Amino acid sequence: MPHDTLFTPVALGAISLPNRFVMAPLTRCRADANHVPTDFMVDYYAQRASAGLIIAEATMAVEGNSAFGGREPGIYSDAQVAAWRKVTDAVHAKGGRIISQLWHGGRACHSLLNNGAQPVAPSPLRIENDETHTPQGKKPYEVPRELRDDELPGIVAGFKRAAENAKAAGFDGVEVHGANGYLLDEFLRDGSNRRSGPYGGPIENRARLLLEVTDAAIEVWGADRVGVRISPLNSYNFMQDSDPVALTRYVAEQLDRRSVAFLDLMRGDFHGVQKADVVSAARGAFKGALLVGMGFTPDEAEQTVAAGTAAAIVFGPHYVSNPDLVERVRRAVPLVEPNPQTLYTNGAEGYTDYPMLAD
Repeated sequence: MPHDTLFTPVALGAISLPNRFVMAPLTRCRADANHVPTDFMVDYYAQRASAGLIIAEATMAVEGNSAFGGREPGIYSDAQVAAWRKVTDAVHAKGGRIISQLWHGGRACHSLLNNGAQPVAPSPLRIENDETHTPQGKKPYEVPRELRDDELPGIVAGFKRAAENAKAAGFDGVEVHGANGYLLDEFLRDGSNRRSGPYGGPIENRARLLLEVTDAAIEVWGADRVGVRISPLNSYNFMQDSDPVALTRYVAEQLDRRSVAFLDLMRGDFHGVQKADVVSAARGAFKGALLVGMGFTPDEAEQTVAAGTAAAIVFGPHYVSNPDLVERVRRAVPLVEPNPQTLYTNGAEGYTDYPMLAD
């Protein structure tokens, strides 16, 4: 089918996109041991600059919260900011747009990745159904330490510094990572947040930390260059919520009041455990630009955007293996499937060596 709507421009707040293809934040573990972006990453993002928008991978806002084998990037040091500037300059030189995704690993972190520091979370509940990669091999997740209420302003301040660093690094905006079982999502969902007080209990309290972080990012960037990602159904990292539709609706309403640039909604569950229509809940409560992702084909993406359900579609795995995804869809060329064996290795193989179409 033709994909005419996907190739039309759209505005996400102050960020103007030439098309409706958004590259998902894809953790690829190519930073160095000090969480500094590498030249591999400069090439990788530049190759994908034809996307309407690149959302860069989950990036540590606060030092000491590594959760991906010690090789995910950060944005808390001068060296990291300088290295990210090389990435953003390369993307901009090719006419692209790129925003930073600000992230805290929460209970998905491990002491072996963080100089012995115990992971932190809203409640002392560990991830039970998986193990994590550490310098000593795969290990069970640890029971996290429950954060005190008086520690949470420091978390917010860390995210604000990260937002300031993202501006210094030349990004076009930021996305607050409130998804996939990391710290802000752990506060959001009642399966991982069992605390009482101002940050626990009803939805309004559980969403407080996410919204405080969002407000801090808005102070730095203005609402029209801040987006938020949520995954109310995704059970990855041992997550669940008793009422994901109500959670989606409340967060969407609050973000709508703030006039953020976009809401980035993961519509499903990687593991198929939870099912609900969170897209309609978000669309009904959020009047701004709604991005939707998880499992879209180009045909379904076209239908979803043409119907007005989403402003743009977030593509994940196919951006791993199709750096020129936009052109491949334009020419109706079959998409390349990614090699799962090289997703999280540390070199160029399976990262910057996927072929581009000949001009």
